[in-house]
Amino acid sequence: MVALEAKRINLRGLVLEDLAFLYMIENDLSLWELSQTETPFSKDILQRYLETAQLDIKEIKQLRLVITSKSNEPMGFIDLFDFDAQNKHAGVSIVLMKTHRGKGYGKAALLTLMDYCFLDLGLHQIYSNVLEDNTASIGLFESVGFENIGLKKEWRFYNGSYKNEYLFQFINHVL
Repeated sequence: MVALEAKRINLRGLVLEDLAFLYMIENDLSLWELSQTETPFSKDILQRYLETAQLDIKEIKQLRLVITSKSNEPMGFIDLFDFDAQNKHAGVSIVLMKTHRGKGYGKAALLTLMDYCFLDLGLHQIYSNVLEDNTASIGLFESVGFENIGLKKEWRFYNGSYKNEYLFQFINHVL
C-alpha cells in the first residue's frame, strides 16, 4: 500500500474502512460535472472497487490515494489515471471536501504526488483536464508549475450545455 507524508497532509492507499467516505464523495451531485459521473454508485460497487484498489498501478493503470490530515481524517482524494509505463505519463485529478478547500491541502497533496510520480514511478510527465470555469483547480495546477497547453472547445456536455476544457501538463526535465 502506498503511504506518503508531507508536512500538512498524508496520502495513503484506500482501505475497506474508506467505504463511507468514498460513497459520500462519489455520490456528491455537486462533483458529478467534474468527474463525469452520470449515475449514483452503490455501496456494493464501491466495496468491490475497494477490494481491487490495492492492485499494482502498472496492472490496473490507476491509483487513488486518500488525502488525510495528520490525525488520519479523510479530506479528499488524489488520483492517477491513464497510467502509461512505456511512455512514462499519467493523468492526475484531485478532489477535496468543501471544508478543506483553499487552505493549501490540495497543493501539499499535489506536490507530494508529483514527487512520487517522478521519483518512485519514473514518470516523465503528468497532465490534468480542467474545466474552463474551475478557477480553483486552474490556480492550483499553475501554482505548482503545470502549463496550460491547450483548450478543448465544447469538450464536456453536462446539464444541457457544452463547456470548454483546458489541458494542463507538467514535464519533469530532471532525469
